[in-house]
Amino acid sequence: MKKIVLTVAAVFAFGFANAQEETSEGFKKGDVFISGAVGFGSTKTGDFKTSDFEIAPSVGYFVTENIALGVAFGYGSSKIDNGVADAKNSTLSVGAFGRYYFTPASKFSIFGQLGVNYMSYDDEFNLEAGTLADSKGNGFGVAVAPGVSYFLAKNFAIEATFGILSYETLNPDEDGVDSTNGFNFGLDMRDIRLGLVYKF
Repeated sequence: MKKIVLTVAAVFAFGFANAQEETSEGFKKGDVFISGAVGFGSTKTGDFKTSDFEIAPSVGYFVTENIALGVAFGYGSSKIDNGVADAKNSTLSVGAFGRYYFTPASKFSIFGQLGVNYMSYDDEFNLEAGTLADSKGNGFGVAVAPGVSYFLAKNFAIEATFGILSYETLNPDEDGVDSTNGFNFGLDMRDIRLGLVYKF
């Protein structure tokens, strides 16, 4: 009888430990996550109107306990109308990223991200008189950014990133138009990007 009780206790203990492992929060090797951000805004002052839309999904995979690799996509559009002329801009991007995570607590992680991406853009200017100008091009960017993530539940976390070091080059399709190169370094807490993470 004593052996049966010990066996049942061992089975319950194993089952409890296994359940604890299955419901643990945080990331581990082999985890897949989907993240991203969606934004929309509009303003109007008299005849001056602006509207913006952005969607930026990404998916990542933990190749080790601390390293995740992934791909990211992005689409953004903006429109400005002042009653005399309007301007439209759309941008499409695709890229890859790598992250290194430091996890001081199971729910909370700090990470550093290195990302590269290719983008294409289309700018259109339209005057009420009928004059139309169109500018297209493509570019390449590299960025290093720190971030944090916090698990709200077993599979859901929120994350925040903010740019600190980036380089971008844009090349217009038009002949004779110079490319634009930009380099940024700095920590601006006003430029925080928030996103929602779902872990499989």
